[in-house]
Amino acid sequence: MANLKVKAMGQMFKNPILTASGTFGFGEEFSEIYDLSILGGICSKGLTLLPRSGNNGSRLWETPMGLMNSIGLENPGVDKFIEEELPKMKTYGTVVIANLGGHCEEDYFQGIYKLNESSVDIIELNISCPNVKSGGMGFGIKSSVAYTIVSKVRKICKKPLMVKLSPNAENIPDMAIACEAAGADGISLINTIQAMAIDVKNRKAVFDNIYAGLSGPCIKPVALRMVHEASKAVKIPVCGLGGIKNAIDVIEFIMAGASLVQIGTANFIKPTIAREIIKDLSDFLDEEGIKSLDEIKGII
Repeated sequence: MANLKVKAMGQMFKNPILTASGTFGFGEEFSEIYDLSILGGICSKGLTLLPRSGNNGSRLWETPMGLMNSIGLENPGVDKFIEEELPKMKTYGTVVIANLGGHCEEDYFQGIYKLNESSVDIIELNISCPNVKSGGMGFGIKSSVAYTIVSKVRKICKKPLMVKLSPNAENIPDMAIACEAAGADGISLINTIQAMAIDVKNRKAVFDNIYAGLSGPCIKPVALRMVHEASKAVKIPVCGLGGIKNAIDVIEFIMAGASLVQIGTANFIKPTIAREIIKDLSDFLDEEGIKSLDEIKGII
């Protein structure tokens, strides 16, 4: 059988399949459906320093080939995550990644201090969040701004640090290079793409915030291109996500340069999809006579 193991960011992953933040909760519901120890890793729901109740109004809107969401980072906060959710996640027998967001530098710093003392294996830093102290522009839009926040976080972060990039960045290769130079151990991309839906009967936008994040199969070609750009620009591991729904999609991302991938929206469509992808990935490699993922990583 092909070797699916991946060594990255100081961890040995059983396989490259992770579940994406915001699509898998903290794993508890899915643990009732299948054995989560088969996964390469689990990314937590997006965390903020303090608890958040999320956005008002509609939060989800289905599109022909994807899903729009305006959840608003609803989460229990870092402290409650560490006290209540993390101990359960650690029983699943896989790599645990804490996704952390913030709306100002201090939010990130305080969250990092707390997670430093926890048992999480990796911290995924979400820099798509709007910086409320700088007019609301996301930390992940300009490379210079991203470099500043990542380098400051790196100085205090005791865990391996993976930075999640926004597709709204001015220049993806430059952004990836900036994060690597700032000390990131890896990068993940892409986050959702900003989109819009209109309720024509009520003559208004579907979401209270007007715009929302688009995910699912419709964004895969964009995500694939950005992962390819980023992987060619840096030496640190790249974790690709965006519209992955089967093993062939995974192979495409790995050939584009990803070391790991994350399964997101597909978890909503079929809760056992990650398990099936792992099996199908192994079968594909065996059929093609590929003994290790390293043989095909970044060949495009």
